[in-house]
Amino acid sequence: MKPGYRGRLAPSLTGNLHTGHAQTFLRAQQRAREAGGALFLRMEDLDEARKRPEFAPQMLEDLAWCGLHHTGEVMWQSERHRAGIYQAAWKKLRTDGWIYPCGCSRKDVLLAVGAPHAEDEEPMYAGTCRERPWNETEVADGVNWRLKVPHGLEIAFFDEKMGHLTAEGGSAIGDFVIWRKDGLPAYELAVVVDDAAMEITEVVRGEDLVRSTFRQLLVYRALGLTPPRFYHSPLVLDAAGRRLAKRLGSETLGERRRAGEEPPRLAEG
Repeated sequence: MKPGYRGRLAPSLTGNLHTGHAQTFLRAQQRAREAGGALFLRMEDLDEARKRPEFAPQMLEDLAWCGLHHTGEVMWQSERHRAGIYQAAWKKLRTDGWIYPCGCSRKDVLLAVGAPHAEDEEPMYAGTCRERPWNETEVADGVNWRLKVPHGLEIAFFDEKMGHLTAEGGSAIGDFVIWRKDGLPAYELAVVVDDAAMEITEVVRGEDLVRSTFRQLLVYRALGLTPPRFYHSPLVLDAAGRRLAKRLGSETLGERRRAGEEPPRLAEG
């Protein structure tokens, strides 16, 4: 049996934190405290092209300014990658027949689907490479690897905020990239492996990641791991009704702090 409540904060080093992050993290801390549990910190620093090491100390200062505290040492995904943790998970998925190599580029996927897709989401994959013969000696790096989603499978979970949610494999959730050709694990694989290692019992994050949760539940299933509970928090919107985002230039916590503002408080709901 797992220990008592264990939550986590998992910022990525691709930009400074903003109010949306703070609200999600404050909710995670609230739920951990109400359960008499612990909250841990993981730095998601695998994106070599976009990460900036200088964001790490800034994030720690911002978290402290918001009154957010974590237990124990910080986990760094880059260290786990160098230790071969994610590679071992990839090998198990390959050995068990859950993944296959895919030579399609993002452009190929877009052309195959021929329809608009949601912001930040790869469109439904057409399965072009799903049944393609491949060399059993192929290694992880140099090609994208996709998880083979069972068609017709009902993927369901009870969200602690949104209630009972379901999606169907093959129609709502298609085969998705689990390992990138640049030699890095995709988000869905890395977070599942890490949350399982940290014995996280509940993941609190924004409601924009619900689709990703369905995918992660499939990864848990494929790796034979027990998933945590999930709580998807409402998003913080700007004056134009858009969710706050780093790439949209949303005001950061550091900017607010330097301007002498008060730390954000947890919103109702």
